[in-house]
Formats: sequence, C-alpha cells, structure tokens
Amino acid sequence: MDRLVRLGDFLRSRRARLQPVDAGTAASARRRVPGLRREELARLAGVSVDYYTRLEQGRSKNASPAVLDAIARALRLNETERDHLFALASPLLNPIRGQAGARQRVPPITYELIETLEHADIPACVLSQCLDVLLANRTFRALMNWPDDRQAGGGNLARFCFLDPSAHDLYRDWEHVAADITAVLHFAVGRNPGEPRLNELIGELLHDEDFRRVWAAHHVYESTSGNKLYHHPIAGDFSLHYQILRLPGEPEQFLCMSTAAQKSPSADALTLIAKWAKTRSDPRHGQK
Repeated sequence: MDRLVRLGDFLRSRRARLQPVDAGTAASARRRVPGLRREELARLAGVSVDYYTRLEQGRSKNASPAVLDAIARALRLNETERDHLFALASPLLNPIRGQAGARQRVPPITYELIETLEHADIPACVLSQCLDVLLANRTFRALMNWPDDRQAGGGNLARFCFLDPSAHDLYRDWEHVAADITAVLHFAVGRNPGEPRLNELIGELLHDEDFRRVWAAHHVYESTSGNKLYHHPIAGDFSLHYQILRLPGEPEQFLCMSTAAQKSPSADALTLIAKWAKTRSDPRHGQK
C-alpha cells in the first residue's frame, strides 16, 4: 500500500474519533460520518481546507514540520501517533534506524539471557519489528502451545494471532491482542515503508477478514507492557504481565517476557507450564 494512502487512512481514522464539541461545534443529527468534518479539523489546525483535503486524499507529497505539528495537535495525537504521522507524511524527516523484519542474527549474549530466564521459569522471546520470533525459550513455546524446539526461533506472532485458529482459544482477550499486534505493524510500516519482508507479511494477512477489520481501525501505539488473559490446555485460565524491552545495541530487536505475581494462581499456572515444557522436551517421556 502506498505511503500516502496509509497517511490518508490514518488521518481519517484519527479525525473520526474526535467529537464536534472538540472543535467548539454543537453536535448535529445531520452528520453522516463519525467525528469532525475536514473543514472543522482544518480550522483547528490553522490550515486551509483545500490543503488538508489534499493531504488526507494522498495528493500532497510534501508537508512541513510546522504544519504536521499543528495537525497532530488538532487531532490530539499521542507521542507515538505523532511520530507515525511524521513518518508517513515526511519520511526524510525521520531517518530509518534499521531494517524492520530483515533476517537478523541474535547476539550470543542474548542467548545467555534467554537461557537465564528459562531457568527462572519465565517465558521469553526475542522479536523483530515484523513480530518474527527470532529466539524463544521452552517455557515461551509451551505457553503458546507451540512445538518445542528448545531455544529455537521461528514463527510470527501476527500470523499466529490471525491465521492460526488456536490463537482464539489461547487468548481470552483476543481482540485486545489483535489490536496490539496491528498497532505494532502500523508503526513499523510507517517507519519502514519499503521493507519487503514487512510488506509481504501485511499483504498475506490482508487476506484474512479479521485482520482487515482490526487493521482498518488504524491503532498506532507501542505496547511495552500490559496484561494478557490465557486459556491454556494444560494450566487453564490465568493472566500474565508482559514487558517488551528494546535490546541494547540492537534497535530492531525486542525482548518480550511474561511474569506473574508471586504466590498467585497465575504463578501456579506458570510453574505448571514450565514443568510441562521440561517434560515434553525430555525424550524419555516420548513427547515433543
């Protein structure tokens, strides 16, 4: 999808979430679409209606930082959304720091970190901005109910969420997880519009009806921590707190790990999953 088309979609989605009162206008029953009209948004941003219309329709290839900043304020964008707007509208103002989704090598020291977390029964993996799983420990793969390959990578969280039916069973809050995933992908493609691996992934996912629906909402934020609700075939229902950290020296690699409060039912569930992970990787048990 063309960068300017993405820009127009993003602007329309952010404009649609604003209310007439945000522009000092009384609500009207005659409004045919949600949110503010283009002329109302243009007035808030202090730009001409024609200029804003051309920007939203993908007919303006150049936008100054001052104009973009004014539009960001009018749309009440948060910091991540503002960065995304600038990346889509003026990519030369935001140099890309790496190649999201490019095949990457995980440093040896990160293998040691993943192994240490494995000994602590903490599910952990290393992700690319494409959400490729570059490295994962056994507990993570057991949590996801994926085949155990010890400290192997493989798999992609976006493909799993949208294309694997078991994801709907595993995630009790599937809609929330799906929104997080599309937010990460929107942000990544805004910064890396020409990255083939990322565009190939999105093109593949667009064949899925659920992905098209969630993608159209144009969520854009960095999901660095939160809670996920699980329904696991071995451990039942529980919740885990996750954290996602950018790895030092590897700006396009991220450590994702999940924990539970001590002595909680979720901690008991995590312990059970960690024990199961060791069992199914033990050839003496005849399981894989």
